[in-house]
This record gives sequence, C-alpha cells and structure tokens, in this order.
Amino acid sequence: MDSNLKRWGEVLEGMDDFKPELAREAVNVIENVAGTYPGYRRAHARGYVYEGVFTPNGKASPLTVAPHFQDEAVPVIIRFSNSSPIPSHPDAISPVKGMAVKFQLPNGEESDLITVTIPLFFAKTPEAFVDIADFFKAAKEGFPNLKELAKIMWKYPESKASLQMLKEMRSPASFSMCQYYSIHAFYFINVEGMRQAIKYEWVPDAGLSMLEKKEVAKQAPEYLDEEMEERLKQCPVGFKLNIQIGGENDPTDDPTTAWSEDKQVITIGHLMIYRKSAVSKDTLMFDPTNIPEGIECSEDRILHFRHSAYAVSYERRINNK
Repeated sequence: MDSNLKRWGEVLEGMDDFKPELAREAVNVIENVAGTYPGYRRAHARGYVYEGVFTPNGKASPLTVAPHFQDEAVPVIIRFSNSSPIPSHPDAISPVKGMAVKFQLPNGEESDLITVTIPLFFAKTPEAFVDIADFFKAAKEGFPNLKELAKIMWKYPESKASLQMLKEMRSPASFSMCQYYSIHAFYFINVEGMRQAIKYEWVPDAGLSMLEKKEVAKQAPEYLDEEMEERLKQCPVGFKLNIQIGGENDPTDDPTTAWSEDKQVITIGHLMIYRKSAVSKDTLMFDPTNIPEGIECSEDRILHFRHSAYAVSYERRINNK
C-alpha cells in the first residue's frame, strides 16, 4: 500500500489541474456562453432529488474494502438532472441526463458516485475542456449545431466518439429507463492493498426507452419529474450497479476512449428509489472524487479537474451568485 501511495503522490506532483485559476476560467466560460443563473449549478442546472437504499451483494468485497460495497445496506440520496447549464431548458431538449448518488456510509461519512447517460467525455484535458466549452453556444437550444460540431472534431479528434454519440442521442422516456456511466476510471483497493481499475454503470430494472422525435414536442417541460412521481406511486424504481473490470490495455487516464468490448462486468449491488426528497432547496454538493478508503481516483486529469470546478460552482451557487 505504501508503494501505491508513493506512486499516486508522484502522479499528483505532475499535474497542474489543481490551480484554482483554471477551474474559475472553466466556470466563467460556461457562464459567458449560457448565462448566469443565481442559485443554480453551472452544469446540470435543473435536477430532481430522491431518496432510496443501496444494498451491496458482497461481490465487490474481494476487490475493495469500501464500506458501502460489503454486506450492509446504506441509505442514499439520488439527483437526476438535465445536462444543460440553463435551468429553463425543457427536459426533452437536453438529451444527456445525469444520475448522482450520495451514499450515507456506516461510519457517518459520505461517498459520491456521479454518472451520465453517455459513456465517454468530450475532453481529455482541462485545457481542452475550457476551449471546447464554446461549443455550448451551439447547444443553447439543446442539440448541437453541426458546423460547430465538425470544427471541434477537427481540432480535437479524440472528442469525435463522444460528440458523435451526443449528436445521435434522444431524450429518454423516463429517468428510470436510462443506463448511466461513470465515464472515469477508479481503482478498487482490497485488504491486501491490491489495485484493480474499474468503471461504474447503473443498469435500470425497467429496461431502456427513448422518445421518438415526433414525441419530443408533446412533452411537458418537466415531464421526467412528473413521470417519476407517477411511477413511484406504483412501485420503487430500481437499478443494478455494475463494475467493468479494466484490462491491461484499457486506459485509466483518458475519458474520451472506450475500454475493450470484452471487458468483464460484475454486478455488485442494487439501488431502490422509494420517494422524492422533501428537501425544498437543493444545497447538495456531489463530488466524483469524494470516495472512501478502498477506492482511489485514477490518473484521469478531467476527474481531478471536476473536483476543483465543482467547488467553484458550489461556492457561487450557495451564495446565490
């Protein structure tokens, strides 16, 4: 374990992504492009908060000592969201959705898992993210402008796969009928100190369902929240939590590149969502680097950059800026 910590320290020393200036620049760019909406997140601005329980099945315990992946069920807070930085955007025209889960750990601490409905990210580095953020100008009405999309693909060829996916995405019929991906790799650490690269994915019990193009215009602005409330009156909403096991050639530092298709997948637990949260104002902060003993962040620069950028967004949000 000591050698792992030393190695990780060396990785951190080589990164410059923790400079607050770059995080502030990224948030400023989003505000300049999309506008400023006091009290809202700078991305995934509108969301809906629910409560549930996560029950691990013990299959992750040989790989990690993380307390919520052992044998004890834990309460969770779940936030489903639109990806748009504009809170007034109707659900139907913001095709990428988010699912952030906050695990209430047995020791009183918390751990966050942030996932979205697209498996790849569009930027490999924080600098590229800031540059590509101008692309949001073309997506103010939800879907991207094809000319702007072509420009980005030429300048950042590593972004092509995710932006092509974005171009082809349709809005879901329900938050409960999406598959959500962590995008970033993490390391599970077991009791012997062995490290295993993994990625997460939530798989819905209800199956997958997307809206047809002709159905989009018929939807109410907040149809996904309305649909979820009606669904929860009938029964809880469930998701399996899977981990993808990284292989020798699967990159852990590049969220723009997919892992090999023959990767091993293990189901490590199940989430049940029971009700909408009674919290009237969303003051929650979800941070993808907020993880307990038994899990480590990978070398992915975007993953660490998100920690800094989210902190800037949170500070402005809670101060109603």
